[in-house]
Amino acid sequence: MVAAVRRGVALRAVARRFGVALSTVQWWVRHAGLQRLDRVDWSDRSRRPHRIHRTPQAVEDAVLVLREELRAHSVLGEYGAPAIHRALQGQARETVPSLRTVSRILTRRGVLDSRRRVRRPAPPPGWYLPLVASGDAELDSVDVIEGLKIDHGPTIEVLTAISLHGGLTGAWPTRYVTAKGVVHTLERHWGDVGLPTFAQFDNDTVFQGAHQHRDCISRVMRLCLQLGVTPVFAPPREHGFQAAIESFNGRWQAKVWARYHHANLRAVQQRAARYTRAHRQRVAVRIEAAPVRRLIPAAWHLDLQRQPQGTVVFLRRTDPHGRVSLLGHRVLVDRQWTHRLVRAEVDLLAGEIRCYALRRRNPADQPLLRVTPYALPRRPFRE
Repeated sequence: MVAAVRRGVALRAVARRFGVALSTVQWWVRHAGLQRLDRVDWSDRSRRPHRIHRTPQAVEDAVLVLREELRAHSVLGEYGAPAIHRALQGQARETVPSLRTVSRILTRRGVLDSRRRVRRPAPPPGWYLPLVASGDAELDSVDVIEGLKIDHGPTIEVLTAISLHGGLTGAWPTRYVTAKGVVHTLERHWGDVGLPTFAQFDNDTVFQGAHQHRDCISRVMRLCLQLGVTPVFAPPREHGFQAAIESFNGRWQAKVWARYHHANLRAVQQRAARYTRAHRQRVAVRIEAAPVRRLIPAAWHLDLQRQPQGTVVFLRRTDPHGRVSLLGHRVLVDRQWTHRLVRAEVDLLAGEIRCYALRRRNPADQPLLRVTPYALPRRPFRE
């Protein structure tokens, strides 16, 4: 192999010829160096160290005996490696093993009390919605990127969307993202690609409406309900629920916003459209394999004064008293289910709120905890 390399043959070609890894060829070339081949020691020597320093058996036994004594009689109740090492130093022994050696002795002899952290598998995407988790329904996550400043120009915002199963993306830069703009953009987007079963948002007032008013069904929520799309609101200050859209937001900012110098908003919109088309083309197979999306009826139009019907889902974490906040109300879930996740389904047609328990550890088990009566007041929508 070394002779072939010295004749000018590429390292990878030599590796393929002799059926070995590239690292093997590189090792022997380095081993030969500039020596003549007949003077190189080609013996494959063992990498085992010449001398192995092993703690004497008597010292290991003394460590274990001292551990048991400290465990039974220590005033502080400490009998770990640091406490054993201090006790050995206090005995004025000729040789005292280091703290690391004491730890290795305890590990090797299997006397540690601590348990290793159990790594459980992550729940499936959309685990908090059974239809999405089983792959029978699609979920579109919608979010806003804020605070992007064009050089010598205005500050802009970007409305973004991505489907959970299909990876169908969208990004629409604008001066300001408003509720009217979100409705217009989603209506146009869903008209092109079809309707998902669920649409997930954060708790921004653009999506959810004013927080200071009770029973507020926002413009975006009314759009979803009239199209037969169930709006879902992620829990505040929780990780994981918005992971798909946050990941896409990061990629979009790295691949579109930070990659080019944008002269104006129009240039950003054009590059965003190009990126969206290219991304959809790259994940076309995934989009085709995703759950089927429904078409918007041809004669459909949004009627903001129609009394909302359908279901709105709020993902929430209970407080110390087992209650959750939604639509301006404090709803009791279960006094024993405190600081835990729940899925609250507000069924406007049935007039009730159904609260289900959520566990990441066991995502398939979502028992019904409580059903609370609820009636949405009839009042006109203020545009």
